[in-house]
Amino acid sequence: MAKALIGIDLGGTRIKSVVLDASGNILKQAYSKTEDGDGQVWKQTISRIYKDLVAGLGHADFAVGISAPGLPNEDHSEIAYMPGRLEGLEKYAWSILTRQKTWVLNDAVAALLAEARLGSAKNRKNAVLITLGTGVGGAILIDGRLYQGSFKKAGHIGHITLDHEGPPDVTGMPGSLEDAIGNSTISRRSLGRFQDTNDLLVAYRNGDHFAKNVWLESIRKLAVGIASVTNILSPECVIIGGGITEAGIDLFEPLEDFLSLYEWRAGGNRTAVLKSNFGDMAGAVGAACFAKEQGSSSK
Repeated sequence: MAKALIGIDLGGTRIKSVVLDASGNILKQAYSKTEDGDGQVWKQTISRIYKDLVAGLGHADFAVGISAPGLPNEDHSEIAYMPGRLEGLEKYAWSILTRQKTWVLNDAVAALLAEARLGSAKNRKNAVLITLGTGVGGAILIDGRLYQGSFKKAGHIGHITLDHEGPPDVTGMPGSLEDAIGNSTISRRSLGRFQDTNDLLVAYRNGDHFAKNVWLESIRKLAVGIASVTNILSPECVIIGGGITEAGIDLFEPLEDFLSLYEWRAGGNRTAVLKSNFGDMAGAVGAACFAKEQGSSSK
């Protein structure tokens, strides 16, 4: 078993990186800007991050995992499909950068693995994770195992439709959950008044009525999406992760109010909604965990 685990999560806004020891303890973590739009820029940034992490280890006994949006190929060596974002990601062979075997996983699936092994979903058999960030991702745990489905497409909860007359998202789905709350659409949803979710939240907390309407409508649609997922999968818990969870009670309190209206709680049973233990670092932690598990199973 590797003495150290490196996990790097490529997001649309930030690149997150971690080093774990063999027991899953975080030894180091860091953030960098992605600068999406130029594939060479983010590749150079990750190359620098990776070299710094390796140099800090002081040994060569480590495994590497990469978390990124999109669908990985069958052997988890690259992202095979990622429409609309992160130029240069599709078909990029990560082993060229790391110069060793590198395991690649969808970012939301990686985040759920982190929570299932070390965080909020530890000891849970059936769980769903939804990540709220630049886009909206999702992942599914069934009987304690990640479920990726055919073509490794399962769990893309951000691309369920909430409004069939809404604008298409990056996959072509109209009025999707990602369109409703992802940071990538905040300017359009706010008629150009806010450029990111943090700006919207500042105005909301200052009593801006327009910001309140935009924010609460986003959360209402999130609640409808979660309630729909619980009707299909009936998980023990739904974990919410990603950068937008930094909103704290301004997200979770109205979300619970809306869920009380929409979730079918037959027999009084309700699905626990939990905040991710690792926040927006979950993808990087999960990538490291995946590298550990895949490395062990391949020996």
